[in-house]
Amino acid sequence: MSDAYLALETGDVVEARARAPGAARGELVFTTAYTGYEESLTDPSYEAQVLTFSYPLIGNYGVREERFESERVHPYAVVAREMTDDVAEWLDAEGVPAVDHVDTRDLVTDIRDGGAMKVGISAGDEASPEEAKAQLDSCPHMSDLTDIGADVSVEEPIHYEGSGARVALIDCGAKGSIVESLTARNADVHVLPYDATADDVEALDPDVLFISNGPGDPANFEAAQALVEHFTGELPIAGICLGQQVVARALGGTTEKMDFGHRGVNQPVLDHDTGRVVMTTQNHGYTVDEPGDLTVTQVNVNDDTPEGLDSAEYGILTRQYHPEANPGPHDTLDFFDEVLELAEGRTVTA
Repeated sequence: MSDAYLALETGDVVEARARAPGAARGELVFTTAYTGYEESLTDPSYEAQVLTFSYPLIGNYGVREERFESERVHPYAVVAREMTDDVAEWLDAEGVPAVDHVDTRDLVTDIRDGGAMKVGISAGDEASPEEAKAQLDSCPHMSDLTDIGADVSVEEPIHYEGSGARVALIDCGAKGSIVESLTARNADVHVLPYDATADDVEALDPDVLFISNGPGDPANFEAAQALVEHFTGELPIAGICLGQQVVARALGGTTEKMDFGHRGVNQPVLDHDTGRVVMTTQNHGYTVDEPGDLTVTQVNVNDDTPEGLDSAEYGILTRQYHPEANPGPHDTLDFFDEVLELAEGRTVTA
């Protein structure tokens, strides 16, 4: 008898094995990465989602805290084909329900055919299909999570001292590797809450405003968008992932929800200026539809969605993918050099 159940929006109920007990609900998404499960599970961009791993074995090199991208696991639940005891025990200690013995490749196919969908999960000795369906019925849409930034952002400013350009990093759910990529280049990084005000930023007298990645609908990050609107033309501005979407919205652009997003470590991106294609790490369910006053400089090879935006006039540089990787290829780490050159007033080649 199974001791875990997944209730899908399709009406299907999938039986599974409980590895960490509990009940959960969220948007069912996947990653195709075959390494980097520690980084993915601690990526704040997965907040309020249920993460499915398409790779069949998760946990084959243990759990190491030095690889974490934040202080906790962010998906509300985890689904795998097979999960090692190390990962299961970690998730159990975090209070995150986890299940395996699921044909995750079939599940990923369902997501690709029907789009990201809501799911309810019931796992453990008292698990039942009815509880899973009840979780599904009470699951909100991602766009309804209007204050999700509060769940992933720092509550108070944090300062990482450096001798270089001063960066005001708006934490909408920033991965730790973004901070590390900046501090490794001697940047003086001030991490501010997602709802920071223009006065908060001005008090730092920064050289660049940087909007981080984060979960959910960019339309719900109104404070960050207001900062971009306020400082456009006054400060250089950079953004990653959700940050690109927020910047685009502030410059008259629009965003839209994708069917199932880009999630993995092998997304090909074409740079219009150089003709070069690089492999990138991505994790997002929304994309820029119209770029507004910005220029599209890079696109996804698979679907032509914008991957890079810039404005020489306003000193703006953004990327939809994760240049810091972790996990994934390091083809685009030079983005951080370009941002810091922008902050120092030098010419940037996007």
